[in-house]
Amino acid sequence: MVEPVEAVVVELLPQALIRLELTGSKRQILAHAAGVKEVNYVRLRPGDPVMVAVSEQDPTRGRIVSVRPGR
Repeated sequence: MVEPVEAVVVELLPQALIRLELTGSKRQILAHAAGVKEVNYVRLRPGDPVMVAVSEQDPTRGRIVSVRPGR
């Protein structure tokens, strides 16, 4: 299991995909919420800080594991 890293929401895409920019680098990845609960109750907007677990097999994909408070 990969340690989650900080990222910022850049763009909301169709089919519950979200484009994120990793904090500390300009690298962008595609991610989705980790569970059904997050998709239904959490509203993300561009600029929101999140924690994301980047996939080991494909470093351009990941899943959002938590939403960080504040902006």
